[in-house]
Amino acid sequence: MTEQIIENYKTDTIEAFRNYKKLAERAVEQVNEDEYFRAIDAEANSIAVIVKHLGGNLRSRWTNFLTEDGEKADRDRDSEFVTEADTRESLTALWETGWRALFDTLESLKIEDFGRTVKIRGEDFSVIKALNRSLAHTAYHVGQITFLAKHFRASEWKTLSVPRGQSGEFNAYLAENKGKTHYLEATREFSEKK
Repeated sequence: MTEQIIENYKTDTIEAFRNYKKLAERAVEQVNEDEYFRAIDAEANSIAVIVKHLGGNLRSRWTNFLTEDGEKADRDRDSEFVTEADTRESLTALWETGWRALFDTLESLKIEDFGRTVKIRGEDFSVIKALNRSLAHTAYHVGQITFLAKHFRASEWKTLSVPRGQSGEFNAYLAENKGKTHYLEATREFSEKK
């Protein structure tokens, strides 16, 4: 029973991370170059900064996850909040590096690894606590990316969720297409039919 719970947790966590990655990327696809690098005020982060920070964080946390501190010596966290010398392409590469480290590690975890302890900045974390912490951190920043993209696109925004006022229609669409498509794909297909 316990092994099945751990396997289910692992599968659900990987799926949640994949969904957050997909949401962020669909939001980023909608913004132009200026919007990608624009901050809405002096204290705000641009989408570019959030992409850089999240990519750097994921790379640091998930590279050699079980054997090294999650705050790698080669990580310069402060530089993640500066993008003057970066391009959209260089930031996308960093983003993909971070996500690849995460997925490679998660997929390689064995049931017995979930009982282990890892370190982040010298502090002990159970593997599950580290996973939950990273998932919450990722969701937080994906929400920021989505908010900014929607703000910049305004009336041109293509929804990533159920369109306003169409929950009933969407539920009927899901019932008709049960098991045929993933929820995120279903929202996109439903929105595009309108």
